[in-house]
Amino acid sequence: MKKLYIETYGCQMNVADTEVVFSILGKVGYERTEEISEADVIMANTCSVRDNAEQRIWGRIEQFNLQRKARRGVVVGILGCMAERLKDALLESGKVDIVAGPDAYRKLPQLLEAVTDGHPQMDVILSREETYADIAPVRMDKNGVSAFISIMRGCNNVCSYCVVPYTRGAERSRDWHSIVREACDCWEQGYREVTLLGQNVDSYKYEDVDFAKLLTMVAEAVPGLRLRFSTSNPQDISDAVLEAMASHANICHHIHLPVQSGSDRMLEKMRRRYTREWYLQRVAKIREYMPDCAISTDVIAGFCSETEEDHRDTLSLFEQVGFDAAFMFYYSERPGTLAAKKFEDDVDLATKTRRLEEIIALQNRLSLESNRRDVGKRFRVLVEGPSKKSADDLCGRNGQNKMCVWADKGHKAGDFVEVEVLDCPQAPLLCRLCGE
Repeated sequence: MKKLYIETYGCQMNVADTEVVFSILGKVGYERTEEISEADVIMANTCSVRDNAEQRIWGRIEQFNLQRKARRGVVVGILGCMAERLKDALLESGKVDIVAGPDAYRKLPQLLEAVTDGHPQMDVILSREETYADIAPVRMDKNGVSAFISIMRGCNNVCSYCVVPYTRGAERSRDWHSIVREACDCWEQGYREVTLLGQNVDSYKYEDVDFAKLLTMVAEAVPGLRLRFSTSNPQDISDAVLEAMASHANICHHIHLPVQSGSDRMLEKMRRRYTREWYLQRVAKIREYMPDCAISTDVIAGFCSETEEDHRDTLSLFEQVGFDAAFMFYYSERPGTLAAKKFEDDVDLATKTRRLEEIIALQNRLSLESNRRDVGKRFRVLVEGPSKKSADDLCGRNGQNKMCVWADKGHKAGDFVEVEVLDCPQAPLLCRLCGE
């Protein structure tokens, strides 16, 4: 069998896509390897959300090309969002043999067959139907505990800063029958947690099944399976979704709810389709249904024309919500987006960096305060495996997506245990096993 090596960058959707690629190519004789030096095919599944992600891939292409030069017949392929966005530049580099967009993975066997010296292959046609619903992924979780299930692809929101609608195409939902079946298969294979994935899961709709109904169907089909989802859009998350979460013990009480800015002026410019007040009302409703629900977010510092007042609005929103965690970045202009076409990227790098550092410092304090509130509480935790710092300790996440660590030699990955929080440095939560 030929050996296939894939590096995966970016979001959880890319991890799920890589599992699909391993499945498709495994059926035609390619065996997965984690050693690049023995691979016949070297691929990167890429991200285009920020410029530094793409620059990192260009650096990796240089390293892939060294393998290509050293071992005759090695094929280099670039997959995913960067392949879709920079298709011509990748081929013109002379260092890439295959360029395949997110909807072209079924064609990879034919593309590999067609590659010859001096004749690279490309397929970046976006689809309005492709969901890979019939592909059984080759799971990448080494512990065999958690799995990703993609429930939809693409995005229709076209936020002004975002490249995703251009690299992943129009939004389409996957057949709910196949989603429930895959969740059942995960349980039978020993997985104890699944995460339902979509660019905007709350807009899922297949036949008469919306996201709230899908959550309920999966939770009730496999009651022993812990259920997560990502990502929610503030404009779309419904009370029905919150009710489904609150009424099913196996749906985790954690919502990732990207806000991007606390300023109404910035939100309008970003085309986010909600206001600061709407966002805060949604947060209040989440806590009405689930007082213990953790809320995390995404934020962009230094978007086009952002003022100090806009920045202070973001800081004040963070204070008001008290996020448990956040992914924080400064604005990186993406060619081809509405913002790149219409607005000037006029906030200088020093100002972007300073504002980002202020947001990070604030979130670090909020995360610590959130952790301190957990001291003395008990949580049901899914064991993921040994702690990174000590083989005598185990680690795993609670329903609020916080990592817990405790001394334990009696359990294994995939077990559910109850722990009590004893202390709270920034992370993880230091716990003891209940009953000891």
